[in-house]
Amino acid sequence: MTYLMSDIHGNYQKFCEMLSRIRFRDEDVLYILGDTVDCGDEPMELIADLSVRTNVYAVAGEHDFLAARMLHGFDKMLKSGAAPDPGYISEMTGWVKDGGQTTLEGFRALDEEQREGVLEYLADMTLFEEVEINGQDYLLVHAGIADYDPDTDLEDYQPEDFFSEMPDASYEPVEGKILVVGHVPTKSGKIERGEGTIFLNCGVAEGGKLACLCLESGEEFYV
Repeated sequence: MTYLMSDIHGNYQKFCEMLSRIRFRDEDVLYILGDTVDCGDEPMELIADLSVRTNVYAVAGEHDFLAARMLHGFDKMLKSGAAPDPGYISEMTGWVKDGGQTTLEGFRALDEEQREGVLEYLADMTLFEEVEINGQDYLLVHAGIADYDPDTDLEDYQPEDFFSEMPDASYEPVEGKILVVGHVPTKSGKIERGEGTIFLNCGVAEGGKLACLCLESGEEFYV
């Protein structure tokens, strides 16, 4: 089976509960549509788990993208002993206030080899994934595609283009494909469907549910 989740935000225990709920097996595949880190208590534990699973694929969200840059700079400072520049300090302060505190604290507690593993995992996240299930094509992104042009190859967009656009219920940017996004929590607290778009984020970072969708059956799971 092919499963989708998004915006786990370091809620590792919820993630483990969900895997148990769906009875996730080695022959199944899971795609996570961005914002794996920040906000929750165990982002490093979550990354450590995901990094050893060969059947789980992570798409980057803006929190992952920013965390990769902030943690890379922090790791560089730890190794060199150099003082950070004011611009980095300002950006780091903003990130910490926006949910990055637990990610930074978890990263600091790791040894050098573990930190390198986290940085590699974040850097290897893709910006989108494309899958075909039962004859239907799906485009998996974190938050839509800014200024989408069907004549522009997806590889030619900048990373920020996948983080800054949030489709509404009538948004249908990709002909012949269903767009699946996370990013903004749904108003219902459940998975929602619009014209050509599926919305996965049910607000676990804000005290809501972690949602999971099975593409083959359409079945929804919540923990």
